Amino acid sequence: MPVLPRALEIQGEITAIRRDIHAHPELAYEETRTSDIVAARLQEWGLEVTRGLGKTGLVGTLRKGNSLKAIGLRADMDCLPMDERNDFEHRSQNPGRMHACGHDGHTAMLLGAAKVLSEKKDFEGAVHFIFQPAEEGGGGGKAMIEDGLFEKFPCDAVYAIHNKPGVPLGHIVSRPGPLLAAADRWDIRITGKGGHAAHPHTTLDPMVVGASIVMSLQTIVSRNIDPQDATVVTVGFFKAGSAYNVIPGEAHIGGTTRTTTPENRKLAQKRIKEICDGAAQMYGVQIEVEHRPGYPPTVNNAEKTKFAIEVAADVCGANNVRDNVKPSMGAEDFSYMLEKVPGAMVMLGNGGSEAINLHNPRYDFNDMAIPFGISFFVKTVERFLGKQAG
Repeated sequence: MPVLPRALEIQGEITAIRRDIHAHPELAYEETRTSDIVAARLQEWGLEVTRGLGKTGLVGTLRKGNSLKAIGLRADMDCLPMDERNDFEHRSQNPGRMHACGHDGHTAMLLGAAKVLSEKKDFEGAVHFIFQPAEEGGGGGKAMIEDGLFEKFPCDAVYAIHNKPGVPLGHIVSRPGPLLAAADRWDIRITGKGGHAAHPHTTLDPMVVGASIVMSLQTIVSRNIDPQDATVVTVGFFKAGSAYNVIPGEAHIGGTTRTTTPENRKLAQKRIKEICDGAAQMYGVQIEVEHRPGYPPTVNNAEKTKFAIEVAADVCGANNVRDNVKPSMGAEDFSYMLEKVPGAMVMLGNGGSEAINLHNPRYDFNDMAIPFGISFFVKTVERFLGKQAG
């Protein structure tokens, strides 16, 4: 099997670290215990450790030889604000906090790669192990960049792994171009004129206006976006009224748009505003639209993706690797790093159709995937920084 023998030898040690992190999950920018564990291990293995990037983020650096070439490897550390419903021994000990997205596994695999690479001498250059806080909505990747991540630790390429339930164990999938979507939030606030339900002609009913807007929003994708482009406009809530016999004076609609290209991202925002402006004029009400940009699309560099797929084939076997996975409408703040440095994210199988999906209270990272993730990171570095590398 192409999985590195050393990755199998340390699987038990790395699994224990993973389960300890899983049992003590920490929210965005609160990952002090996790960061302490990571820093201690990296220092134990002889790496230079720099802390305080993005508050709780850190970078471990391993240098060998005289080459100026450098590569970045990234893992996220934070958990989700939810209760865990598993009953195994390493379940969350922190109420309202759970590693339901596998960041505990991502961190553990990158630590395993750091341990293996610290023992090797067959590459030249620098490896920057980037342990990032606050991926779950907190923009920790952006915060690290703003704290000088790539000025302090220049990288010629950057790579990341995310586990993927539904993909069989021992498989890796990815794609060049958009892999994950941009996720933006918006609020629409309608101010009309309330009144008695028996006299609707004396009111400016914001619920009628809101209903019209909700239906019109569905035409953004169906009539403005190329059918081959992945875009989603979702209304998440519609709040108005409190009594059976009262027409309210205000309504509040909120939702998200998810797009895989910058062009469609701008178009969706523009059309939401145009639809609301038109409704305000048509119904004689006031409408305010607030748009809150989230993470940009996660766009893999074509050349770096090809490189990653070649490495993945060496780890998993060519039959267990695909470079044409469909884009996911989920979002990732690794996108900020890919805007600054060419690179790629790959998806590592966490189990086939029987696997519990991400963000589920019964989810758990599959420890059998650890050797594959470690091997991918290690072989990526060896090939990128090898003496024969271009």
